[in-house]
Amino acid sequence: MRILVTEFISLDGVVQGPGGAEEDTDGGFANGGWTHPFFDPEIVGGAFDDALAKADALLYGRRTWQNMAAAWPERAGDPFADKLNALPKYVVSSTLGEADLTWQNTTRIPGDEALARIRELRAQAGADMVVMGSPTLVRTLLSEGLVDELRLMVMPVLVGGGKSIFPTDGGLHNLELVSSVTSPAGVNVCVYRPASAG
Repeated sequence: MRILVTEFISLDGVVQGPGGAEEDTDGGFANGGWTHPFFDPEIVGGAFDDALAKADALLYGRRTWQNMAAAWPERAGDPFADKLNALPKYVVSSTLGEADLTWQNTTRIPGDEALARIRELRAQAGADMVVMGSPTLVRTLLSEGLVDELRLMVMPVLVGGGKSIFPTDGGLHNLELVSSVTSPAGVNVCVYRPASAG
């Protein structure tokens, strides 16, 4: 399976709290919901629909999984929600117990086993394993060279600080821009893949 990461991201590289004020207030983050003025169902929503249409599994960090698990099961009947709810889901967590896994089709990956288990999943036959949000997990995946596609919805806004998906370990990772489309609100939907060696 390919690992496909899809993210809302600000011009200053922030991915924290895109959906709402209370989504992620770590570090005193007060700008939650910053994507709302720029979302459109055709281009931005279409990028998520396309990613989900090719997904065989979903992979999350704990906080993103908890936010998604609190929102999507109750939206049954919506095609996007039905697909999210039906897909196998993996959550990397050292704190969640089996009783916490209330969102159907969820399997916990213990934090100390995450890289080995994700490499095993990636080696299995299948289409895409899609990661949404989950900045700590994505930083690790990028650092380890485990991301096969990075789909960024670059919003024309400066958030002023917050969580990022980009590693700060000094590693150089060359990417190739595969496609780019701009929405009427100025969102650049950019698809990157690791650049071919040589």
